[in-house]
Amino acid sequence: MQRDRSAIDYVLHTARENDVRFIRLWFADILGNLKGFAITVEELEDALESGVGFDGSAIQGFARVDESDMVALPDPTTFRILPWRPRENAVARIFCDILTPDGQPFEGDPRYVLRRNLQQASRMGFTYYVGPELEYYYFRDASSTQPLDRGGYFDQAPQAELIADPRRDLGDVRRDAVDLRRDTVLTLAEMGIPVKYSHHEGAPSQHEIDLQHSDALSMADNVMTARLVIKEIASQKGVYATFMPKPMPNENGSGMHTNVSLFRRDRNLFYDETAPLRLSKLARSFIAGLLKHAAELTLVTNQWVNSYKRLVPGYEAPTYISWASINRADLIRVPSFRPGREERMRVEYRAPDPACNPYLAFAVLLAAGLDGVEHELTAPEQMGENVAEMSEEARRQRNIGSLPGSLLEAIECTERSELVRMALGERVFRSLIQSKKIEWERYRSQVTDYEIKYYLPVL
Repeated sequence: MQRDRSAIDYVLHTARENDVRFIRLWFADILGNLKGFAITVEELEDALESGVGFDGSAIQGFARVDESDMVALPDPTTFRILPWRPRENAVARIFCDILTPDGQPFEGDPRYVLRRNLQQASRMGFTYYVGPELEYYYFRDASSTQPLDRGGYFDQAPQAELIADPRRDLGDVRRDAVDLRRDTVLTLAEMGIPVKYSHHEGAPSQHEIDLQHSDALSMADNVMTARLVIKEIASQKGVYATFMPKPMPNENGSGMHTNVSLFRRDRNLFYDETAPLRLSKLARSFIAGLLKHAAELTLVTNQWVNSYKRLVPGYEAPTYISWASINRADLIRVPSFRPGREERMRVEYRAPDPACNPYLAFAVLLAAGLDGVEHELTAPEQMGENVAEMSEEARRQRNIGSLPGSLLEAIECTERSELVRMALGERVFRSLIQSKKIEWERYRSQVTDYEIKYYLPVL
């Protein structure tokens, strides 16, 4: 790959000026788990120019044992110093593209999957922007779901209802709970990740951090970083942060509503001054593509058994394939337009959860939308009523389908999808399907507490 010498020189200079001693080389496996290893600063220049070899056979969805050699090639534009590490002998991180030993992009690398789809958008004259909203929970520890507070939507002082921890002074717990999200946002800013806003979510101890929109590749890197930062800051305060989609049965799950738009240079192509809702014909075709392929995409945007505990009626998560400008029960929402903010016109896809692989999720959303644009698909009329409250017959008459109701349904739907196969590439597609089938088989053989409680006494 062609290397930008000026970018490499900037990284080397920044490392010297900030006493960086260790650099963590980061990448993701196909399930979106953050992986990596560290090098010393003495190895940095060679790594930036030629990459670093490693054994890929140990990484989920990467190489088989007989083809294990891989090369991690650092992307110099992603060099950032980790603010929570000591300033003396500092530690930095840098995201890597994964190559084969002969220097070719590795088809099993999620970052490459997104790059390849972005290249398709570029050939069509588009730049793809993404703005995700990450919801998550704070719990006392990783072995329980005991919340820190009883706050609700936009509560400014959930500390007033903090749940006391007998192991700690209540004043310490109060200060920690107040500082958690603030310190997280400040840390993200230090790493060059701007936050649009943050707030307490609807369930006890549930929070949301919305990242300022940017190009999709940078945003996927930012999501990977933000998830680590949220967990790191929580750990420093002695609590646990989780992106599990549905950790508590009677509370809302955590989603990652994803706002998308297409630009050409500085112009937002989703905006049309003369169109209803100011939503351009191209944007409506993009929506039509998302609706057409929604069921097929769900295995990628909602990849865990637990994801389907969130996608149920009654908990503000989408279950039906519809769109609207207001109703938050729909799969796709078009936020209201504010005059003078044309660049902010966007489409919000509400199914993804924050435990997905952001590289793959952003890639399949783009592929589905571009399919709608390329074939000039027409979106149906937006919903004027709450689709969740309609009768099954009314939904059938209006051709409103449903998202998969379980991981098994999602696997079966995606396995038939040519669009997802093309978007992910054959290697990642096969690896993902195989991994999810294994997960489903493990899950369905488990005996749950529910079954013990309700069946054991009577059967």
